[in-house]
Amino acid sequence: MVSIKIYNASMMRNLDTALLRTFVTVADSNSMTVAANVLNMTQGAVSQQVKRLEDSLGGSLFERDRRGLRLTGLGERLFGKAKRLLSLNDEICAELTDSTITGRVRLGIPYDLVEPCMTSILKAYAEAYPQVEMSLTCDTSPNLMAALASGEVDLAIVEEPVGNGAATDSRTASVGECLAIERLVWVGARGGAAHRKRPLPLSLVSDTCAFRSLVLSALQGRDIEWRTVFENGIEATRAMVRADLAVTAWLTSTVPGDLDILGAEIDLPELPSFTINLHLPRSGASPATREFARYLREGLTRQRAAAA
Repeated sequence: MVSIKIYNASMMRNLDTALLRTFVTVADSNSMTVAANVLNMTQGAVSQQVKRLEDSLGGSLFERDRRGLRLTGLGERLFGKAKRLLSLNDEICAELTDSTITGRVRLGIPYDLVEPCMTSILKAYAEAYPQVEMSLTCDTSPNLMAALASGEVDLAIVEEPVGNGAATDSRTASVGECLAIERLVWVGARGGAAHRKRPLPLSLVSDTCAFRSLVLSALQGRDIEWRTVFENGIEATRAMVRADLAVTAWLTSTVPGDLDILGAEIDLPELPSFTINLHLPRSGASPATREFARYLREGLTRQRAAAA
């Protein structure tokens, strides 16, 4: 007869929360590469952790299709339960340790990224850390980098040309990481004609807009004359473009649904791609700031995976 002690030992199976966290991150992003960036791991390490979890459960969790990784039936069954288990794990750790996060977080973010990106992330962070005071500063990317350098904000999301890099910035004593790369596109009114006018009526939100110099350089390279119509905020630019009084240049994910992305058929130059970079101070970031940075990484990754 098998003793109760031996029977219980053979029946008990403990899931590794580290493996579950890796699995959930891969599932949220549909990509081993993106998950590796979020978790600050190598792609090989992410793959190995997923394989260990699959071995422990006796089946495959992902299969690959043309859009990337997709959950198998077993993966679908595990996903929701894994998220609940991780949420409970994090709640217990927060409540039963002395690591309660308090203080304040001041985020700097460009005008055009606030509405499409931030609502759900701010809400989730506020619910998880109600003792943290949050504030938001909206400005152009160059101004936000200056604000980070002077200590006016604690972290900043900025738009920078591809090739500018998201590494340590010696000018602002900050460390940056790339969250996404997007095309800069011409935007006009649906069925509009402003893009045919010369000089080209152009609205770029602000004279310190991160896109301004490259947009104007592209126009000059094609000998296209332009004139500034209005530059005083994102809402004013949207209104001018909707009224077909101007065109503008925005990242693809920020283009409102009632406006048109102007394609290659228009007589305007192709625009460069930009990175969306997260910058934190090189030293001295508070626990509240570091945790908010994690929420930004994971939240933006989920949003982009859902939109893909």
